[in-house]
Amino acid sequence: MSEDTTRWTVSVSKDTDITVRSFLAQRGMKKGDLSKFIEEAVKWRIFDQTIAEARSKFADIAPAELEGLIDEAVAAARQTQTPKAR
Repeated sequence: MSEDTTRWTVSVSKDTDITVRSFLAQRGMKKGDLSKFIEEAVKWRIFDQTIAEARSKFADIAPAELEGLIDEAVAAARQTQTPKAR
């Protein structure tokens, strides 16, 4: 976790608390690892929601057409990259 942190106060059910702490303990993690676990879980949830939103926006596009758009975007991105120095 970054040294530039923010303290959160969160409330969860007793069952969730016990489940998470048991899960961490079974894997040899300590009390301080709860913050790392929560941060990783939040990042994955945001990623999952972002992917779901993107998929829903392209749901009405035929797969072949979407593949073509992706290929065009990749080609354009590769053209704008500067060659690496050797």
